[in-house]
Amino acid sequence: MSREIAIDALNAEEAAEELARLARLIDQANRAYHAEDAPEISDGEYDRLKRRNQAIEARFPDLKRADSPTGQVGAPAASGFQKVTHAVRMLSLGNAFEPGDVDEFVSRVRSYLGLADSDPVAFTSEPKIDGLSLSLRYENGRLVQAATRGDGSVGENVTENARTISDIPLVLHGAPDLLEVRGEVYMTHPDFAALNAAQAEKGERAFANPRNAAAGSLRQLDPAITRARPLAFFAYAWGALSEPLASTQSGAIDRLKSLGFSTNPLTGLAEDAEGLIKAYRAIEAERAALGYDIDGVVYKVDDLAYQRRLGFRSTTPRWAIAHKFPAELAWTRLEGIDIQVGRTGALSPVARLAPVTVGGVVVSNATLHNEDYIRGLDNTGQPIREGKDIRVGDRVQVYRAGDVIPKIADVDLTQRPDDAEPYIFPDTCPECGSAAVREEGDAVRRCTGGLICPAQAVEKLKHFVSRAAFDIDGLGARQIEMFYRDTDLPIREPADIFTLERRDAANLGKLRNRDGFGEKSVGNLFQAIEDKRRIALNRVLFALGIRHVGESAAMLLATHYGSWAALADALEAARDQSGEAWDDLISIDGVGNVLAASLVSAFAQPAERASINRLVNELEIMDVAAPDNTESPVAGKTIVFTGSLEKMTRAEAKATAEAMGAKVAGSVSARTDLVVAGPGAGAKARKAAELGIEIIDEDDWLSIAGAG
Repeated sequence: MSREIAIDALNAEEAAEELARLARLIDQANRAYHAEDAPEISDGEYDRLKRRNQAIEARFPDLKRADSPTGQVGAPAASGFQKVTHAVRMLSLGNAFEPGDVDEFVSRVRSYLGLADSDPVAFTSEPKIDGLSLSLRYENGRLVQAATRGDGSVGENVTENARTISDIPLVLHGAPDLLEVRGEVYMTHPDFAALNAAQAEKGERAFANPRNAAAGSLRQLDPAITRARPLAFFAYAWGALSEPLASTQSGAIDRLKSLGFSTNPLTGLAEDAEGLIKAYRAIEAERAALGYDIDGVVYKVDDLAYQRRLGFRSTTPRWAIAHKFPAELAWTRLEGIDIQVGRTGALSPVARLAPVTVGGVVVSNATLHNEDYIRGLDNTGQPIREGKDIRVGDRVQVYRAGDVIPKIADVDLTQRPDDAEPYIFPDTCPECGSAAVREEGDAVRRCTGGLICPAQAVEKLKHFVSRAAFDIDGLGARQIEMFYRDTDLPIREPADIFTLERRDAANLGKLRNRDGFGEKSVGNLFQAIEDKRRIALNRVLFALGIRHVGESAAMLLATHYGSWAALADALEAARDQSGEAWDDLISIDGVGNVLAASLVSAFAQPAERASINRLVNELEIMDVAAPDNTESPVAGKTIVFTGSLEKMTRAEAKATAEAMGAKVAGSVSARTDLVVAGPGAGAKARKAAELGIEIIDEDDWLSIAGAG
């Protein structure tokens, strides 16, 4: 059963563990939805998975994984079609679920652009079509290629099928020489009903919903089948261009319409968050009568110059967001409360529910976050659910609004059993019996058993072999649990993985003779382990599971120190949390005092350091070089921005510097190469002057950035 902790109660180590779990679940859903056209979960469930992932990344930005769902926009292209590499990546959108999220989106845009309250900024709003994304490439006015989104970088060539869709013009007049139009293939409700009726008459399987029908129809190997299916297409964006379509998003959509594309008539303009929410309500009110499926409203910054300045995150634009329609609610009975122990010793309560369907998914578990949540309090001690506590036997309202496991929204006190007792949270670990304590300021009660607690040990090993860590084929969570409990060939710490083959050779009872194993599978496992002896520094550091050191922080540390030896020496020198080595560590942008202290403490603990050393002795740890941008005048240099920047925001300056291969630090040290000082620069500029570090103003920086 999955374990879940409230996002605001997660520490960094637990957040990293949760992000690994979400990455696996969302990747599986992406493949089922995009590559196989056979969704395993509802759209609402998928959105909720991604929303939890995004919320955790927002709270712990340094933990963002290389395989983060925010770094994915679909699934790899399936076999059966020629692969197409998109000239411009097809990105996904961030999500908003509440009006407050829309306010935050607008505020982020204005803040990033450095706009004053009086400076106008317009946004477009349009229905979010629930269909299949398609990219159409026109050269000299003729359709030459159509491709599905795939994983955002590589899709499938469905050109011949796209030519059969009446909404897609084959020839354009007055278009740029190169124009890549993007939009959504969908099926109307009447056409979907007619198609399923025809399927039934032929004794063939009915489609589950219009989106599945549209995707399955577009991806037929025989274009004749696609031609017989009633597909439609809305254009709403573009990729590669030889010349701009317009200066605004709305103007570009009008241009696409004039070229012969169908665009959504409900697309509108708004000047602020209030206007966007008003448009959302209007579209929501028309949803049932539209005749096709939508699952929200998309907002985009209208000014294309602003869009260019705002740019992109890894796979989502900063200038657009999808405001999704709300999730469903359901009532059921709380049958019990289980306590699960995580990698950091956190005791997490999970509700066992009488199964109920919520948003098309059967739910039998719900997170209860922590003991305060059960009592009806939030992390500040304020009442939630009107102060109602949760008891076994209660009738509870369940919702799925952004989490892997649903939450409990309400309790019906009128149906509370007379014998229902307040839940008493355990003060001992259910796995090892050690005391479970709650430190001041921590919302979570934790087992103090440490290495003697099997739950913590097993979860740490699962993290070690997880996808973003060592990712060893054939050694997943199930195998880790088996080997941990094994008496002949145990795996109790990471180094044991790399001695497994040697120990098996010396053991009378060979692994190949056990149930579930054979000579070939054992050989494959040993080879997979051998293949991971040579591994990058950042992956090793992340795999260690040190509290607060997530995937992004591991990469920051790896690129800063470069080698394992340099990192280990620096942490040894910084063990007293003072001195030049400590100052250098905390100067890394994204590495604060808490993370640094956790890292230094882990390397200073004798038992943990001994375990790390045993592992390192089995590995060849590859150095991680800083980004190579030889044409940039600041490549490899460490830059500190201080004071006020007047011609670009701090976020823009940081993003520009990093794109040029520089490291951006939060404080000045002897390792700083350049300080960009704006008006109001104080202590950092003075320290730079004392250390003889070059100091330039914003105009000088803009000149360098322009040259880079």
